[in-house]
Amino acid sequence: MNLQPVTPAFLDALRPDLDPRCFRDVTPNYLEEPRGRWQGQAGAVLAPATTAEVATILRAAHAAKVPVVPYGGGTGLVGGQVMGQGPAPIVLSLERMTKVRACYPDENVLVVEAGAILQDIHSVADDHNRLFPMSIAAKGSARIGGCLATNAGGVNVLRYGNTRDLVLGIEAVLPDGRIWNGLTRLRKDNTGYDLKNLLIGSEGSLGVITAAALKLSPKPASQGTAVMVVDSPEAALSLLSLAREHMGEAVSAFELIHRQGLDFMADHLPELRRPFPENPEWSVLIDLGLARGLDPSEALETLFVEAAEAGLVSDGVIAQNEQQRHELWEMREQIPEANRLVGSISSHDISLPLSHLAAFIEEGRAALEQLGDMRLNCFGHLGDGNLHFNVFPAKGKSKTDYETQRDAIKTLIHDLVAVHQGSFSAEHGVGRHKVGDLEKYGDPVKLALMQQIKATFDPHGIMNPGVVLRG
Repeated sequence: MNLQPVTPAFLDALRPDLDPRCFRDVTPNYLEEPRGRWQGQAGAVLAPATTAEVATILRAAHAAKVPVVPYGGGTGLVGGQVMGQGPAPIVLSLERMTKVRACYPDENVLVVEAGAILQDIHSVADDHNRLFPMSIAAKGSARIGGCLATNAGGVNVLRYGNTRDLVLGIEAVLPDGRIWNGLTRLRKDNTGYDLKNLLIGSEGSLGVITAAALKLSPKPASQGTAVMVVDSPEAALSLLSLAREHMGEAVSAFELIHRQGLDFMADHLPELRRPFPENPEWSVLIDLGLARGLDPSEALETLFVEAAEAGLVSDGVIAQNEQQRHELWEMREQIPEANRLVGSISSHDISLPLSHLAAFIEEGRAALEQLGDMRLNCFGHLGDGNLHFNVFPAKGKSKTDYETQRDAIKTLIHDLVAVHQGSFSAEHGVGRHKVGDLEKYGDPVKLALMQQIKATFDPHGIMNPGVVLRG
């Protein structure tokens, strides 16, 4: 695309039109990603405080053919926020765009800017006795713009859907600096192409989302959480079916946990409480949100009794108060941190049809055993078919001992996912890390249309070059 690097002359031309506070030092935090596998670069870090400033920056970048890498909380796991190759880009940080523009509790709508941190959005919703249900492990640092850009998932997708399902409208700046004011609060607006959902999930490759009208939900009158021991993933799926027969859409989350994740926690996060004296091979965390007049503990007890009679569960812990509920969730949410402390050889964010999950897990485990001595931590959002199928070094070894096997492991797993009609990216996106996978496993007609859409929105190719599609 013949892109050009940021130059002093380019920045000097911008200075009269931008607040001096837009210009940030290029510090390491803007050039790193959580797994430490990719290193970025930046000719400048710019942090606009308004949509108009974003438009000014993109207009100038478009004219000068300077690449732009949008940056949210930096928590992405596929390299979408770090550009290591090519001309030095603008890193466009949304960290100063954190305003809550409006809240409409009676409409169940919250309008926020893209730099708002997810945990802060939860707090604002809670202040209005409402719930913003999207929750991920990085909620304390992830910004909503990044969640929108990747169409993030999390633990409550089973009940509430992905980020895309929680948005009514967005405001965005296109690559040439035009502002699209799509901040509608309407739930029905059948007026043409769905540009909102093109931009959501595009990982900053089509423009910069600057604000969103988010759907809130009434807070459940009562919530309950339990961990139940199951013999296998197949039993866990039968338990999910039974839970939904009993409680329908009141099942907010249904998380599969393997013993390996709990063992990692015992070794590296021993201060965290675990529900059983000995870590079970398989267990599930079930979360309920019930309407007024219903008792979640009774519902979970009834479910456990019936499941035990059916041979689906052998043990369980039901939270008796909010502290116990918090501890059970803390256990689940710290699995990624324990994984990070161990250091994975290859991590896989995959989704599968529910009826294929059990067979995939067994076949994947057996195939990995043929490659050598490794540990597998299979966990994730069983209710919506999203597994994190992560491979770790054998005890006493480090991930560097397996460098030559990483590509073979990823190919083995992703090939098996394709056989089982699944996706190699469930909730983390494509980023730069999985572009080759998209080319290998993606439908060619879809890829051609995506290229055409990219060329229409961004003819100079300045927006996050190398993300989703090759430049």
